[in-house]
Amino acid sequence: MEHSFARLCHLPHCLLLESAKGMPALGRFSFLTADPVKWFTFSNGTPDPFGQLASVQLEFSTKLVPGLPPFQGGLAGLLTYELGHSFEQLPIAKFHSNDLPAVSFGLFDFVLAWDREVKTGWLISQGLPEQELGRRADAAVTRADQIIELLSGEPTPFRGDVLSKPISTNVPPQFSIPKIRGLTSNFSRDDYLSAVDRAIEYIRAGDIFQVNLSQQLRMPSGFSSVELYRRLKNSNPATFSSYLDLGSVQIVSASPERLIACRDGVLESRPIKGTRKRTGMPLVDLAAEAELLASAKDLAENAMIVDLVRNDLSRVCEDDSVEVTQFREIEKYESVLHLVSAIRGKLRSELMSWDALQAIFPGGSVTGAPKIRAMEIITEIEQAARGAYCGAIGYVGLDGSMDFSILIRTVTAGGGWWQLPVGGAIVANSDPVQEYDETWVKAAGLIHACSNHES
Repeated sequence: MEHSFARLCHLPHCLLLESAKGMPALGRFSFLTADPVKWFTFSNGTPDPFGQLASVQLEFSTKLVPGLPPFQGGLAGLLTYELGHSFEQLPIAKFHSNDLPAVSFGLFDFVLAWDREVKTGWLISQGLPEQELGRRADAAVTRADQIIELLSGEPTPFRGDVLSKPISTNVPPQFSIPKIRGLTSNFSRDDYLSAVDRAIEYIRAGDIFQVNLSQQLRMPSGFSSVELYRRLKNSNPATFSSYLDLGSVQIVSASPERLIACRDGVLESRPIKGTRKRTGMPLVDLAAEAELLASAKDLAENAMIVDLVRNDLSRVCEDDSVEVTQFREIEKYESVLHLVSAIRGKLRSELMSWDALQAIFPGGSVTGAPKIRAMEIITEIEQAARGAYCGAIGYVGLDGSMDFSILIRTVTAGGGWWQLPVGGAIVANSDPVQEYDETWVKAAGLIHACSNHES
């Protein structure tokens, strides 16, 4: 994977979706593609962006080849958190330091796919955008030959960071972080504690049950985003690691959370709620695991979001098909322990994957419940657009199969800066100091990868 990424990362809109942490049923497949035959961007508030992408998918609809990994070419890319403005009437954030389109998607005609379980890789070429069968086959062969030639050559240095321009000058006020050189936040410690207090006031007033608040960390970039991805993958391997080059901006992520997947009409979402620091010392980690499983607050957080996801999926699933297949179980990552649930349902036959994606976006675990009111409160308190953070990255194949991660543990790189937001869920009995400290537990792996030393 690393060999291939090094040789294709210079191509336009290179996209890597990598299962960097092997986990049963989650960490099996990885995909690398680039140089899409078409590139689509939709601004915030664009009506029916998924309908427009669905039309493209239907135009080039192709069945999966049995026995190959599930993404064999199709539409893939980024959905920012602000895409929610296309579906609901929501307030606009005051600051936009990462002014990205709501949707940035490519139509990709080739995929390098890896299957960790059988230790096999494939180069799959579709021959897009040709439609006639013979011409499409010829185009597929030509494209495959081009990729093989690139893979056989020497790596081409990535120049994206050199060419990048400032994302925006509309940056919120910054507060220095003691003991971490160059790192700033849009919240001081006291301001973040006050923000949590404000959220608790909304909860006690009955506006919401839970809300996810975040602080945006920011630091000067010290090396290329390709190198940042390599370091983040090594220091913080995740089931949904990803890299996407948008041109002047790159998205680098080590997310452990699946927003939604679709296989053979079956939808699955895997919300995370509940976090503890992992030390690598077995007895200490066992105690942290027991504490997390006994925490009334964390268990309640998770249960609330499970109910929200069940409700989202019920809007597009067959009656009585939505079920919780995993409830509040521990998953272990490099620096944290997470409480994870899984919800599945059968997509109604008259609907497409895009309908399910719209029903669940943005994920309830990064908004709160009820979702719309929580999003209004997030904008009021945070005041800064989230951009890629808490959005999603993934694919919808030409057959309609789908898989998207939620962009947590994510760095937006551009204009000589790295932006790395972190947050957590606030409920009625949240302790502001503990909530603030939890954001730094989640930030640890990101900050380590961004530090100017070799991992």
